[in-house]
Amino acid sequence: MHIEHVAIWTCKLEAQKTFYETYFSAQAGQKYTNPKTQFESYFLIFSGGARLELMRAPDVIPSESASRLAGYAHLAFSVGSKEKVDRLTARLEADGYRIAGQPRLTGDGYYESVILDPDGNRVEITI
Repeated sequence: MHIEHVAIWTCKLEAQKTFYETYFSAQAGQKYTNPKTQFESYFLIFSGGARLELMRAPDVIPSESASRLAGYAHLAFSVGSKEKVDRLTARLEADGYRIAGQPRLTGDGYYESVILDPDGNRVEITI
């Protein structure tokens, strides 16, 4: 058994797609649109085979900013080295994305940073 995919609602479908393509090398499938419900989605696939579905509908509202909410906490991407964590974090910051946690060694031994995607979801960048 394995997780087939993870899905997130978004108010910024195209911006989210571009974000994950640009910074995490996702490959987007064809956009699905249901004209009756105005539901739209993309499936993104990453190099390791993981899939992320981005979904938008007219009744989706932006989430309130909070450091911790019940539910999924973050997505984590392994980039392979400390230098790559530092470099990608710096690139995202230079491109105007909010850094929620600068690169650091955590108490449990991970080297990581945390950034916010266009909808404010937490994305961990780790070795």
